[in-house]
Amino acid sequence: MNALASHQAVVSAHGLRKVYKNKVALDNTQFEIGAGKIIGLIGPNGAGKTTALKAVLGLIPFEGELKVLGRDPRTQRDDLMNDVCFIADVAVLPRWIRVREAIEFVAGVHPRFDRAKCERFLANTQLKPNMRVREMSKGMIVQLHLALVMAIDAKLLVLDEPTLGLDIMYRKEFYQRLLEDYFDDQKTIIITTHQVEEIEHILTDVMFIRDGRIVLDATMESLSERYVEVLLGADRIDEARAMKPIDERSLPFGKTVMMFDGVPLNRLAALGETRIPGLADLFVATMKGTYA
Repeated sequence: MNALASHQAVVSAHGLRKVYKNKVALDNTQFEIGAGKIIGLIGPNGAGKTTALKAVLGLIPFEGELKVLGRDPRTQRDDLMNDVCFIADVAVLPRWIRVREAIEFVAGVHPRFDRAKCERFLANTQLKPNMRVREMSKGMIVQLHLALVMAIDAKLLVLDEPTLGLDIMYRKEFYQRLLEDYFDDQKTIIITTHQVEEIEHILTDVMFIRDGRIVLDATMESLSERYVEVLLGADRIDEARAMKPIDERSLPFGKTVMMFDGVPLNRLAALGETRIPGLADLFVATMKGTYA
């Protein structure tokens, strides 16, 4: 990477290492994230996703080199948090809190919170200042949380499983609002989630993490050039296997789907119907053996 590019990196990690008791959570992990990206950090449970986020947010000690917006989260955390916003699970606001109290709280803790912007956002909802969280539907809670986040002018937004426990309508609305009302090319968003299919369409880049190491780090665009799935009849299976698929799964009616990495499309099209794999299928193929 040239000097200019690394100077612009929002997050730059080299040789990160974190061990809990006797489990290695980050194992010489390295990655760089540029401005104006929406990154999906995706991995099985225990792969190191949350540990990586905690390191970025300065919440845990670790070994190795890490710069976030040009600062070291271990020694410059207070300064860094002026430019960073972090949200775990959207549905965890305390049940007794009123809308206006939630606004007061965020205004008190985050220097870049814009109250007028928050109130404009809430004006388009059914939420009223005196309403308590326990009186709200799940959808209203999401709207309140979104209003609080959207009003923070952070350069880096970190979302750790943000839509856990919400039904699909609200999850979709959450990501749509994020794209339309919040994101611009000066901001960077890192999202971890198990619901890969839902964020696939908003991501610019993806990182798969396994056993504390980044095993795939790519733009969404490059994935569609690299990976291809082919739907095969029984008569072409041996021929296809000779081309070394990275994954294979059986479908009803004697059909098989194989996934290839870097094999020219015209060679694969001769075998059967081709398509670009979804992120979830790609994830499963990359993680095979992890769950054994």
